[in-house]
Amino acid sequence: IDLYYQHRIDRSVPMAEVADTVARLMQEGKVKHWGVSELDARHIREAHAVCPLTAVESEYHLMFRKPEQEIFPTLQELGIGMVAYSPLWRGYFGNTLTEYSDLNTNDIRGSWPQFTPEAIRANTRIVEALTAFGKTRGMTTAQVALSWMLHKFPFVVPLFGTTKFAHLEEDLHSVDFSLSVEDIRQIEEAVSAYPVVGERYDAFNQAKVEY
Repeated sequence: IDLYYQHRIDRSVPMAEVADTVARLMQEGKVKHWGVSELDARHIREAHAVCPLTAVESEYHLMFRKPEQEIFPTLQELGIGMVAYSPLWRGYFGNTLTEYSDLNTNDIRGSWPQFTPEAIRANTRIVEALTAFGKTRGMTTAQVALSWMLHKFPFVVPLFGTTKFAHLEEDLHSVDFSLSVEDIRQIEEAVSAYPVVGERYDAFNQAKVEY
């Protein structure tokens, strides 16, 4: 396995024990690299001290930037890569969500506070601000969000997903654009004018459903 993840911490098992187990798997040739998901800085250090981590995965995008303060300094110090899941804010920055979107039929987002019709209606202001910035530069909303991430922190790898080939091409072309420090400032200033409506989903307990 090229990259073996522990998706969420098992609070009943010390991280050192998990890391030691993965180290043995590496010695046996079953795993090349390993990573963890949604861990704080303390647990990252505990794991890395036993068996060096290659990647840490966390939700990260323009409207959820807590990892910048909580774990990015640790990752940069230890030389660990960052994999950002939901870089397009779970579809918001794809510019296709509306308050009338059906998120209650075979879509887990419908049970999350940020995806109620009321929240989507309010949060659309954020998407519109990002879209307006992109129009002046020939970029889609998704491309602005991904380019912002790639230019601000080069050690971050956006983990985006799509069911449409056209969207895949759109997202991949994010690397064709160049953003200046001033562009990044303008983007952050534009979206910060509107507070996010709705709490973030429960990343720890939701993992029991997702994985």
